[in-house]
Amino acid sequence: MLIAANKAVSIDYTLTNDAGEVIDSSAGGAPLVYLHGAGNIIPGLEKALEGKQAGDELKVSIEPEDAYGEYLAELVSTLNRSMFEGVDELEVGMQFHASAPDGQMQIVTIRDLDGDDVTVDGNHPLAGQRLTFQVKIVDIRDASQEEVAHGHVHGEGGHHH
Repeated sequence: MLIAANKAVSIDYTLTNDAGEVIDSSAGGAPLVYLHGAGNIIPGLEKALEGKQAGDELKVSIEPEDAYGEYLAELVSTLNRSMFEGVDELEVGMQFHASAPDGQMQIVTIRDLDGDDVTVDGNHPLAGQRLTFQVKIVDIRDASQEEVAHGHVHGEGGHHH
């Protein structure tokens, strides 16, 4: 069976940056299970896996535009500490939900604290980076109608309701 839309795909993977540092890996754990064609993984990796079969192994580098996008300076802003009402202690690395300029919800990460100035960054932590995946395809199966309707895999290694 080949990887195509509406297939539940199980992969073992190791993700590294350009410096060769491991960012994430399924090693030592269960494979990642995703619904192919549903936008569950970054577009560049999904495209690279299309048409592959169980047992195939590949190493693929994904440019930022096909991963988490380019780093956008306009997504960094400095807010007053008073904007974080109800949070007693702020720390670099904390994440919050905030309204994006387009009205959508986005996650912002505290990048710097300077007195009452809190610098937040709405970019994904991997934005602007070329990512390299070493992938082994473990299994491919037809997704259930319910999985396709929900847009994600259920059960082992997938989403649990």
